[in-house]
Amino acid sequence: MTHTPGNERAEQAVRIAATPWYRQLYVQVLEPSRRVLRDLTAVRDTAAALAGLHGGTVEVATMPSPGIEPLTTLVHRFAELHPSATVSTQAAFTPDEVLSLVRSGACELGLLGSAAPVRPAGLDVLHVEDQPFVVVAAPGGAVEDDVTIRPGDLAGQKLIASRTGSLMRGIVDDITAGGTGTEIVTVVDHRTSILPLVLTGVGVAVLPSSWTRLARRCGAVVAPIEPTAHLHVAMVSLPAHLTPAARAFFALTASLARRRAAHGTGGPPPTPDA
Repeated sequence: MTHTPGNERAEQAVRIAATPWYRQLYVQVLEPSRRVLRDLTAVRDTAAALAGLHGGTVEVATMPSPGIEPLTTLVHRFAELHPSATVSTQAAFTPDEVLSLVRSGACELGLLGSAAPVRPAGLDVLHVEDQPFVVVAAPGGAVEDDVTIRPGDLAGQKLIASRTGSLMRGIVDDITAGGTGTEIVTVVDHRTSILPLVLTGVGVAVLPSSWTRLARRCGAVVAPIEPTAHLHVAMVSLPAHLTPAARAFFALTASLARRRAAHGTGGPPPTPDA
């Protein structure tokens, strides 16, 4: 590699960023500074709201499956209620990534899914819903739409799976360990690849129920699987100093959580209040 002044500066920056001194600077100075900027934004937006100027941006860190649902419902309703406001999402692939983005001030809110309820120190947590897992398959095969199946019913099927470490992969590994001839045929990093692979007949997939509506609209069949684990979906935020747009989005999420909990016991349909 040719050494130029630009390359040398870049290499020096990498070395500095890896030092304990820089990490301490980030924790003690840069991260709190980002929160101060966030607080100033909240003050500005509050003043604008009091002056009758509606708008603002709410920044949400979200994992892939919660990013399909409940995020779709939330953004749709939020846009109806607050047409001048903007929702900006940032991708995160693990609960820890979501928590880090919120703690650092990069995002005001975080939407995550985890194998167990999260209880992070220093953050507020709103439980939104528990999503059971379902089997998604191409039509015309052994899986019938909305007909409950057991892991043994997938004997001989090819499975599309995520990489080791996710709750989804754990369920797939349990199925293949049953000795029924079921095997993993494809491993993907990006959840967005799974549904196209299913629809082209590569294999079947085990996904959170958040994918149900989209999968059926694309022509796939979706079947409940029993017994199953659940993805615990929650929204996290810093305890104070949310911008008005973020407070409104959080309140809408709390409304959705209440209505979906009631719907689970025969209550009203699972859509958020105004």
